[in-house]
Amino acid sequence: MIGDAAPPLPLSFDGVPLHQRLSDALPPLTGRVLDRLVDQVPVYDTMPREQLRGEIQGVVEQCIASFAAMLRTGRLPSEGRFLALRQSAAKRAEEGVPVEAVLRAYHIGAQECLQQMLRHATADDLDHVRAATGLVLEFLERMTVTVVAGYTAERQAVLGEEQSARQDLLTALVEGTDVLGAAARWGLDVPDCYLVLDLSIGAHPDEALDGVSPVIAGKRKLRRLRVELDRHVEGTVLSALSGDGGLALIPCRAASDRVTHQDWARLAGAVSHMCRVAGVDIMAGAAAAAPADVPAAVTLAREVRRVAAASERPPGLYLLPDVLLEYQLMRPGPARDELAHLIRPLTERPELLATVRGYLRCGLSRRRTAHELCVHPNTVDYRLRRAAEITGLDVTSGPDALRVRAAISALDATEAP
Repeated sequence: MIGDAAPPLPLSFDGVPLHQRLSDALPPLTGRVLDRLVDQVPVYDTMPREQLRGEIQGVVEQCIASFAAMLRTGRLPSEGRFLALRQSAAKRAEEGVPVEAVLRAYHIGAQECLQQMLRHATADDLDHVRAATGLVLEFLERMTVTVVAGYTAERQAVLGEEQSARQDLLTALVEGTDVLGAAARWGLDVPDCYLVLDLSIGAHPDEALDGVSPVIAGKRKLRRLRVELDRHVEGTVLSALSGDGGLALIPCRAASDRVTHQDWARLAGAVSHMCRVAGVDIMAGAAAAAPADVPAAVTLAREVRRVAAASERPPGLYLLPDVLLEYQLMRPGPARDELAHLIRPLTERPELLATVRGYLRCGLSRRRTAHELCVHPNTVDYRLRRAAEITGLDVTSGPDALRVRAAISALDATEAP
């Protein structure tokens, strides 16, 4: 709205009212706006010609006409005129046009209108130039708010529907129900294979800080994990993640028996990126499966992840071959219980058990073990001798070392939750 000190309406340059200049130049002005959209905003260049010269051209003409009316009256257009802009923005959101592209389109239109008017301004029109520029900014502000509101509302609805579709398909896959029916219901494609990830996610340091909401910190961590996972894998990821872990199904073009080492390496890299970006430790078990075999793969991936954690592996991605011995040794049965019994006496001497574990982990090197445990090598030797006296198994002896490793795996399995 023009203030009391503004020049009288209608505004004019060189004696010709500005609303008349815009109205008279409507066809070529609209054409210039459309040309710039195609040239400077790539997504508009991909639209069908009938849409560009139909719906989009109509929106441009309506915006120019609305602004011309504002120049004539000094008042913002009615809610009804802005409603059309809101509906157009909602259509762009439904089509997946980025919001930055939509906003840039409206700003290009405003720039062309301003240039169309200013080319006729003279030195005597300074007050009218100021007033017209103020009206351009006022119109652009209202238009931006309207467009963002319409776009955001529709995008949230679309995302809600997409999320429902993903969760419906994920549930069908995990429970082994009608996968093809769920996919057809939402118009989703089902790949030949899924890479199944069972994740255990550590806490972020912010979640334990005084004065920081653990809920907010946890949600921020989870958001970063999801973004990073989507960024580093191809296709639509189906996931159910919480602050401490969850499940993710990643589509794969290869059949389950043809997943390559490179495929797993890329997924391991994605998990590594997730750890670094979110600032947390992630232990992941993985398995490949055809859609019908996903329930069994989910169970296997979970067991692999638990075995890797129980055997004190570092954070990362693990497949069954990575923990094959530990996996087999941790299976329930009398042999596992007997193995665990061999090493259980050391649970009463935690420092001895930790030294034995460290010695195995460090490749039977006493110096590396001492460095890792921050003790003198002689202390390592003493503890290993005491462990041998208590259990009757000498981990420094080749034949006994394998039995000790197996016994610790069995112990971990029996004591794991």
